[in-house]
Amino acid sequence: MQNANIEPFTKNNYDKEQAYIRAKKRVKALKGFYWHLFWYILVNIFLIAMIAINSSSAQFWQFGTFSTAFFWGIGIVFHAIGVFAKNPIFSKAWEEKKIKEYLEKDKKQWK
Repeated sequence: MQNANIEPFTKNNYDKEQAYIRAKKRVKALKGFYWHLFWYILVNIFLIAMIAINSSSAQFWQFGTFSTAFFWGIGIVFHAIGVFAKNPIFSKAWEEKKIKEYLEKDKKQWK
């Protein structure tokens, strides 16, 4: 039988693991945003091109031609804010505080 090399789980290991998990979540969020932006550009180019080909000049410049790009663009802006902006209201510190509150509440409830 081989001797197992079992190292104790230290705070340093935990911090590294937490940093890795946060980085992985951030990369996943960035990837999601970039795919969203890619499809936004591709679909809107296609839609505007189809409308341009099949309509007259006066019809092309109506709001309906650009409404999909406009409203979807609002969604893209909010997605970008969610991915790139620092959120002072719902920050990591706020999350940790709420988690601790709920853990304490559960602890008191089950005593």
